[in-house]
Amino acid sequence: MKASKLDIAYNLLTKKKKPTPFLKLWEEISQIEALSPSQQEDMIAQFYSDLCLDSRFVNMGENKWDLRSRHTFSETVIDTAEFMDDDGDEDDEFDLDDEEEENEKDEEKY
Repeated sequence: MKASKLDIAYNLLTKKKKPTPFLKLWEEISQIEALSPSQQEDMIAQFYSDLCLDSRFVNMGENKWDLRSRHTFSETVIDTAEFMDDDGDEDDEFDLDDEEEENEKDEEKY
């Protein structure tokens, strides 16, 4: 039975023992699978999506991938507090209160 691309990626990363850039990983999988350039182009997006969804893998930043089992929880989780402004407000350019005020003004015109 032929191994899936994700299983191949798992085996490659197990042997490498360190995070690997996505494109390098994809090149190696493409070689193992003997994919033509057109097949590589057709399949790369699906492989990336599958890699993101497979809990065995983790993106370590800069599009380098590794096995989740090698890293602690704190290494693999994004701190959402980083997305807060200095004053503690969420960083969003679009304020719903402003939109509601604009809608009320528009309704008053009619």
